[in-house]
Amino acid sequence: ARHPDRPHFLEYAEGLLTEFVELRGDRAFADDQAIVAGLAHFRGQPVVVMGHEKGHDVATRIKHNFGAARPEGYRKVERLLDLADRFNLPVLSFIDTGGAYPGVGGEERGVAEAIARSTQKSLKLGVPMIAIITGEGMSGGAIGMAAGDKVLIMEHAVYAVISPEGCAGIIWRDRAFAPEAAKAMKITAQDLIEHGIVDRIIAEPPGGAHSDPAAAIQLVGDAIEEELQSLLPLTAAQLRRKRADRYLAIGRA
Repeated sequence: ARHPDRPHFLEYAEGLLTEFVELRGDRAFADDQAIVAGLAHFRGQPVVVMGHEKGHDVATRIKHNFGAARPEGYRKVERLLDLADRFNLPVLSFIDTGGAYPGVGGEERGVAEAIARSTQKSLKLGVPMIAIITGEGMSGGAIGMAAGDKVLIMEHAVYAVISPEGCAGIIWRDRAFAPEAAKAMKITAQDLIEHGIVDRIIAEPPGGAHSDPAAAIQLVGDAIEEELQSLLPLTAAQLRRKRADRYLAIGRA
């Protein structure tokens, strides 16, 4: 899930989208390049798209802050979700982050509140939203962009409310216990679908997505198209009701 050569959001955008126009800034503080977002066409369908971008070399990793978004990133997400609702555009969200940026500046500018509001906005959308976990979906940094009607996950991706290292640091006071934490947390795609956290596993090429990025991107696109076609006919009220039912059912016997 953390392999540096796995395709990141900009590669998915290049492979799956046409006429992509990036929209920047949260209209309050700054633009956060850990989350890239904008308008595009996906196989002929106008959409709002957003995704974590980690970068592939020193310069791009610094530019995108290794995919660790600050509060302004999630406020940008909320702004684009508002646009999606206003113009009746489906939302595609690509998640790949170790978590939101944990620095002092993020806390000062209200990262928890920003994540909560983007999550809340996702749950209230009157348009379809599909979230795809493409690598690691860790902590609130992932959840803030993953509360979709359908949550898809790649075969070797992981998803949890905290990273294994963070969990080990809290429970054992030692990050060296991260493997034990990961096992106990049930973070794999196979565990997650069993517990109803995700809706679909997207197969990866033999050896993982990084072994054949183009094929992996195509597989993701096919899965998105299939799920999107099932959601587009639904009304706003139907989408909200089905979304509420989906999340209220998690954890219930």
